[in-house]
Amino acid sequence: MSAQNPQMQFNEAEQRELAQFLEAENAKARIQQTVHAMTDSCWDKCIFKINNSMDRSDESCLSNCVERFLDSSLFVVKRLEDLRSAGI
Repeated sequence: MSAQNPQMQFNEAEQRELAQFLEAENAKARIQQTVHAMTDSCWDKCIFKINNSMDRSDESCLSNCVERFLDSSLFVVKRLEDLRSAGI
């Protein structure tokens, strides 16, 4: 049995569509990794004991932690975009 190059079986439009699909899937994976990292970090910072329900201080801490994580992420992305557009 001979091996064939799978890319040779797709026309140019199909290759573009496949590339876009793979890019979207990679973006989803990065988002999931970010959510997982945020969850781990905020959980470790805010939850010290596990009860049947979260108390207000736990909820407030988690909410603030998530907001700061998102603020920091947006700041880093904007800074990197600024550096890239400035050619640095």
